[in-house]
Amino acid sequence: MPAKAATTQLVKEVRACTLCAMHLPLGPRPVLQFDPRARILIAGQAPGSKVHASGIAFQDASGDRLRDWMGIDAETFYDPRYIAIVPMGFCYPGTGKSGDLPPRPECAATWRTKLMAALVNVKLTLVIGQYAQDWHLGSLQKTTLTETVRAWRDYWPKQLPLPHPSPRNNIWLKRNSWFEDDVLPQMRRRVRDCLR
Repeated sequence: MPAKAATTQLVKEVRACTLCAMHLPLGPRPVLQFDPRARILIAGQAPGSKVHASGIAFQDASGDRLRDWMGIDAETFYDPRYIAIVPMGFCYPGTGKSGDLPPRPECAATWRTKLMAALVNVKLTLVIGQYAQDWHLGSLQKTTLTETVRAWRDYWPKQLPLPHPSPRNNIWLKRNSWFEDDVLPQMRRRVRDCLR
């Protein structure tokens, strides 16, 4: 099977996945944005309830902030030829005591390696949150998410660890003003370079 057809079939299988159906409070609705031509990969956590409802990745306040961080508009963000969005879990996992539950582990175990292998043109991976950092950075990450993000130069220019852009992280952003001062300008320049 030609590579393009194989990738199309792989994405079709992901979108039809019901592997975790019994664990999902709103049922399965895999959300991802994928094209092997993508130059930037956004490796996130899992969709929230708003994204589950719309079926469009980062179509919420987190997405608004992430687009601002990247310095791009929605049209560019949602063009799969430029941006791939592949969360660690493709379906909304439900809510726990302190927010959304972690991504279902079956997702990454079943699909992630195959999808990553098809993204041959990616120049920058934005690694958002602890679960994505566990998978993408592995033993290279630091003790805490804050330390990992602070050490962003260790992963640059191919990867950039980020906190989640959720409004729940407003306190983190206020406490860590170096992130907006030091990291975001470099990130915006790199995004522009990758999209040229």
